[in-house]
Amino acid sequence: MNSKIWLLGIALCLVFSFSACKQKQSAYKAAYEKAKEKEPQETVVVVEELEPVSKPKVESTTPKSVEAPVIKKEKVTTVAGSGLKRFSVVIGSFQNKTNAVSLQERMQSEGFNVILAQNESQMYRVIVASYDQKESAVSKREEIKKQFAPSFQDAWILEQQY
Repeated sequence: MNSKIWLLGIALCLVFSFSACKQKQSAYKAAYEKAKEKEPQETVVVVEELEPVSKPKVESTTPKSVEAPVIKKEKVTTVAGSGLKRFSVVIGSFQNKTNAVSLQERMQSEGFNVILAQNESQMYRVIVASYDQKESAVSKREEIKKQFAPSFQDAWILEQQY
């Protein structure tokens, strides 16, 4: 008899505890619904389209997709790879050597002769091409940006200081 009372008591406790959770859950849901009703409704603004003013056409000799390259002058030393020249295309800069090596390995698997260099501030530069002429480096930078878009859109030119 005593064990039956205990079982009945435990069963009642379980029933009350589960029903209490449902009440809280529905109370939270009601509060959520009320808050959603108070949110401002999204308004759509219609703007009248104006006819464009005609402008005289001016032809440019510079392709529109080519932006002026960022050129930074630094003194760097080669950490890995070879062939560092005056102008280099940098696709990554890292404080952590492991991250630089990871990008170096990725680009080597893509067929690039990657040079890993370090500047005087201990930053690792991942270089995918190096040239004596600035124009060659700028051209290769644009080629890399197109080939790997949207990656490496912030590639830049490093001018080696001696």
